[in-house]
Amino acid sequence: MFLPSGFFVASQNLARSFSVSAQRDGFKYVNAQEIPVDMKSITDRAAQTLLWTELFRGLGMTMSYLFREPATINYPFEKGPLSPRFRGEHALRRYPSGEERCIACKLCEAICPAQAITIEAETRADGSRRTTRYDIDMTKCIYCGFCQEACPVDAIVEHVFILFSFSHPNRSQQMAPPLPEPGSGHFFLLKGSFSFSLSPKYLLIGGYMIVGFFSVSIIVRSTVQYKAP
Repeated sequence: MFLPSGFFVASQNLARSFSVSAQRDGFKYVNAQEIPVDMKSITDRAAQTLLWTELFRGLGMTMSYLFREPATINYPFEKGPLSPRFRGEHALRRYPSGEERCIACKLCEAICPAQAITIEAETRADGSRRTTRYDIDMTKCIYCGFCQEACPVDAIVEHVFILFSFSHPNRSQQMAPPLPEPGSGHFFLLKGSFSFSLSPKYLLIGGYMIVGFFSVSIIVRSTVQYKAP
């Protein structure tokens, strides 16, 4: 008796389905979510599947942010408000006459939990003390502010950081220069690193690789023949 090949495929699929169902019955699911089978739940699931309600709901939320004020600022050219309890870089104050406030009492050195402050002092001609060395190891400092609170003459304060960043005048100097015009026969990559010159009649350029400080970007150009002078 001859049986078609499709019969064997159907029988294998049927046997596999029974084995999977039997295997699932052997498992015990923890906190299994029961799928409701009432007509309202079935209708809601069918509407979400057919009408893409969740998709349009997400797109609507995205579109709503297009008409709001941006939450980002152009830092460091624009800076946000700082908290009154902000603790920044340390600085020693002076009197309006130019005399330093620090009296070398070394209370800040004693109270520093990280032992980051080192003070050396000497006696003045009038008998008062003055500081000859005041060092703060910023790799140890935890910015707790205890030194500022312990100072009896308010000599040490913590002020806002002065950040180092690219400015518009030096940005063009520190970044790679633009590529030359086609046909010059000279092609330079990074300024100050290396350069090379090609002088055949036709140059076949496939791409340039520009190595940046934070990333590597590849500029792929289409195959174009450049005529050398």
